[in-house]
Amino acid sequence: MRVRLDKWLWAARFFKTRALAHEAIEGGRVRLEGERLKPGREVRLDEVLTLRINDLDWVVVVRKLSEVRGPAVVARELYAETESSLAARLHAIEQRRLMLEPGDGLRGRPSKKDMRLIHRFTESR
Repeated sequence: MRVRLDKWLWAARFFKTRALAHEAIEGGRVRLEGERLKPGREVRLDEVLTLRINDLDWVVVVRKLSEVRGPAVVARELYAETESSLAARLHAIEQRRLMLEPGDGLRGRPSKKDMRLIHRFTESR
């Protein structure tokens, strides 16, 4: 069976559309042994692909070939993520969760009570 790389990435549910998969490949975010690839390149079994998706790195081994997008359970059977990749990705997700963005606690305009406190503080000087 011959499957294009962009179709396989779409079928494995790494990207929502083939166009997004094509764009990622052209942008160099999908690599094979550090080398950039072309969207029409054929995927082979047991190849190790490195993907960069939303600031997360995935290192996956191609286990099955498919050009049909199926359910997520079937898509997960198309590849196997390496243990080091999984650990690094989960660590990055955890770090992002723990890092609070400035202003996360702010929710729109100050309430009437907040405004009274602000005025009381600024007028006392």
